[in-house]
Amino acid sequence: MSLPPKPRGLGRGLSALLGDDEVAAAVAPAPTAMQAKAPLPTARPVPARAPLTLPIGQLKAGRMQPRATFDDMDALVDSVKEFGLLQPILVRPIGGQGDSYEIVAGERRWRAAQKAQLHEVPIVVRNMGDQDALQLGLIENLQRSDLTAIDEALGYRRLSDEFKQTQEDISKTVGKSRPHVANTVRLLDLPGAVQDMIRRGDLSAGQARALIGLPDPLVMAQRAIDEKLTARDLERLGGELKSKTRSPQPKARGDGGSKSADTKALEKRIEEALGLKADLKLRGLGEQSLLTLEIRDFDQLDTVVERLTRR
Repeated sequence: MSLPPKPRGLGRGLSALLGDDEVAAAVAPAPTAMQAKAPLPTARPVPARAPLTLPIGQLKAGRMQPRATFDDMDALVDSVKEFGLLQPILVRPIGGQGDSYEIVAGERRWRAAQKAQLHEVPIVVRNMGDQDALQLGLIENLQRSDLTAIDEALGYRRLSDEFKQTQEDISKTVGKSRPHVANTVRLLDLPGAVQDMIRRGDLSAGQARALIGLPDPLVMAQRAIDEKLTARDLERLGGELKSKTRSPQPKARGDGGSKSADTKALEKRIEEALGLKADLKLRGLGEQSLLTLEIRDFDQLDTVVERLTRR
């Protein structure tokens, strides 16, 4: 009897850097109102490192914060006013400023605490470098599922550009698949106006990925919003647009309708190996051939590339 699949971990993420108790304290999802009012168990284990409390003015926004916008905070502010700050803010000391700390995880909660006019907030202090601070900021926001795809992409790019991490390294750290990381970073190839649409929530990441490589993605993005087009609609329209602008291909050899048994057998082998629809045609002189693979999205493309480049 096979064992159930093991949940995907966070690689060298929170547990490795903080310890399990502090992970639970620093980045656990906020309790609901009913949970906050429920009585605490009589024998509750105490974390190995209990949070401190500091004046809110001694904390500063993090330089490695992946989030660029802090909108829709009214519900959080109301919760902080009623129940206080239920999770500590993860901070690191600022060099040369003994009484100041930089926020690593929890900046949104800190901003809400300011609006709720709290004077002190609970914190957990850890010494860490910029790379770990950026990784932890990404992980916290991704676990809460409220980071925009563009902010997520910018965080991945910083890990790649500033700390020379590969997409495989990043995927292990944040607990996402490598194709997800690659597809998210591709969003940064879109014009700034389209990226703003993604940040505002006018376009989903799936819709935006379908715009990559189109001659005028901004026009198509606006059309998607106006006509309420799905990602699948955009993929279809994009394919039609590319086929119209593609240069004419040399005519295939033969009558174009019949294929030999050998050619059909090769197509079948390719389809079984890659899991994609394949079309093999003989062209020109000699043994020159054209192989066409029908690839639906970037996830399939990444899978094909990975299989073809595997050693």
